[in-house]
Amino acid sequence: MMERANLLLSYLQARLEREEAQALVEYALIIALIALLAVGGLTLAGQHVNTLFSSIADQLPAIP
Repeated sequence: MMERANLLLSYLQARLEREEAQALVEYALIIALIALLAVGGLTLAGQHVNTLFSSIADQLPAIP
């Protein structure tokens, strides 16, 4: 009887550890996706800001 209880406890512990590891992997994937979206968004915004500043600089009179 005690052997069955130990086996059941071992099974439950292994199952919980797998679920924790799975949750950790899921969180890592979510963070990676957010990082990729942030980099892409900042890249696009940076190009837009660069274009904006270039057009402003072109409209300013030349300083001798």
